[in-house]
Amino acid sequence: RHNLKYFDKMRCLRKRSAVSFLGILVVCLLFMNLYTEDGYVLEGDKQLIRETATHQLNPERYVHSFKDLSNFSGSINISYRYLAGTPLPRKRYLTIGLSSVKRKKGNYLLETIKSIFEQSSYEELKEIAVVVQLADFDSAWCEGMVQDISQKFAHHIIAGRLIVIHVPEDYYPVLDGLKRNYNDPEDRVKFRSKQNVDYAFLLNFCANLSDYYVMLEDDVRCSKNFLTAVKKVITSREGSYWVTLEFSKLGYIGKLYHSHDLPRLAHFLLMFYQEMPCDWLLIHFRGLLAQKEVIRFKPSLFQHMGYYSSYKGAENKLKDDDFEEESFDIPDNPPANLHTNMNVFENYEASKAYSSIDEYFWGKAPSTGDFYGIVFEKPIKISKIKVVTGTEDRQNDILHHGALEVGEKIVGSKKGRQCTTYLRLGEFKNGNFEITDVEHKVLFDINCMRILVTKSQKEWLIIRSISVWTSQTPNQ
Repeated sequence: RHNLKYFDKMRCLRKRSAVSFLGILVVCLLFMNLYTEDGYVLEGDKQLIRETATHQLNPERYVHSFKDLSNFSGSINISYRYLAGTPLPRKRYLTIGLSSVKRKKGNYLLETIKSIFEQSSYEELKEIAVVVQLADFDSAWCEGMVQDISQKFAHHIIAGRLIVIHVPEDYYPVLDGLKRNYNDPEDRVKFRSKQNVDYAFLLNFCANLSDYYVMLEDDVRCSKNFLTAVKKVITSREGSYWVTLEFSKLGYIGKLYHSHDLPRLAHFLLMFYQEMPCDWLLIHFRGLLAQKEVIRFKPSLFQHMGYYSSYKGAENKLKDDDFEEESFDIPDNPPANLHTNMNVFENYEASKAYSSIDEYFWGKAPSTGDFYGIVFEKPIKISKIKVVTGTEDRQNDILHHGALEVGEKIVGSKKGRQCTTYLRLGEFKNGNFEITDVEHKVLFDINCMRILVTKSQKEWLIIRSISVWTSQTPNQ
C-alpha cells in the first residue's frame, strides 16, 4: 500500500511537470511567432488584429507592448497594385499620402491633387512625391478615377512624382460584426475601421519613399509653397524630439511624421483598427512615443474644402480658421530672452507667446507701465512685426490700450539685459498690432522689442502670438 501511494504521487508530479513544460513551450512559441520579424506576414497581422481587437485600448496597459513594436520596424507583406506610375527612382524629401473612396455625394480628389501641384514651385516639385491610394472595392470606380487622374496629371506621373495604388480586398481583415464602441451604428464602425486599415496600408507603402511624410485627406486645399513652410518648421525644430508636427487642427489633415516611424504607425493602426477613429488613435500613438503635447503650427497649411463627408454623404462644413492661402510666409522669430513684470496666470508663461506652436501667454489684469519684453540674442534687422491678443473664447482678454516699441544699446548682465533707449512704432488697435517695412522706419539694429501697457485694464491679457520677420543679418 505504501508503494502504491508512492507511485501515485510520482505519477501526479510527472503529470504536473508535463503540463508546466507544455505551458512554457506554448508561451515561447507564441512569443517567437509574434516577435520574429522575418515571419511577420499578413496572416500574422490578421491574427494579431483579431486577438487585440477584443480589448479596449488602454495606453497604460499597452505602453510596454507598444514600445516592443520597435521590433516591428519591417514592412507588412502586402502586394500593391500600381494603377498609375512606377516605383520612385530616388528618395524624396516629403511624401504626401492620400486615401480615397467613392463618395455618395461630391468628389474632391482631383481638386486636391491639383492644389498640391499648383501650389508648389518647380523647385519644390523636385522634392515631393504624391501617393494616392484608391481604397474602394468597386473596380469600375477605381478604373474611372485612374483614367481621370492619368488624363489630368499625365506629366506628373511621367515625371515620377505621382503614383496611384490599390490594395486588393483579400488583404483586409474582417470588417463585419465588429465591436460597437461609443455606441456607433454598425455601418459607422465598419467605415471607420476600414479607414484605419486603408491608412495603415498607405503608410506601409510610403515608409521608404522620403525623409518625411504628411497625411492629407482627399478633400483638401493647400497653401502656396507649403513645402517651403514645412521645411522651415522642420529646420527650426532641429535637435528637439518630436513624433508628430501638425499643420492643421482638423482630423487627419496635415499631420507630419518622420518616415522611419511609419511602419510602427501602420502596425499600430492595424492592431487597433476597430477600436476608434484614426485621428483618436493618432493621439495615443504620439503619447506612447513620449510626445505628450500637441505641436501645432500656425497659420495652417491645409484647409478642408469638402462639403459632403465620405461617410454616407453627410454634410461636413468643418473649416480651419487658422488657414491662410499665402501661409508660406512663416515668421522667423529669432532666438531671444523673454520676460514680463505682469502677474502670470498658472503656467501660461512669457515664452508661450513667442512660440509658433498653438499656445499663449496669459497675465492677470495689467496696469499702466507693465510690459512684455523681448531681448534678441543678436542685433537684427526686422521687416515685419505682428502681435495678436485674445482668443476666440476669451475675446475680451485683449490689450485694450498699448504700444509696441523697439530698442537699442543693451545694458546689464545676461539674465537681466535690457535696452536703454526705445522707439515707439505704433499703438494697438482692437487688441492687435501689425507693421511692415520696419527696416526702412528704424535706422538702428534692433536689440529689444517690448509691448507696453499704456492704460490699466480690469480684464486679463492674453498675448496669443508674437511674430517677427527679419530681413538681412546686420553687419557685426
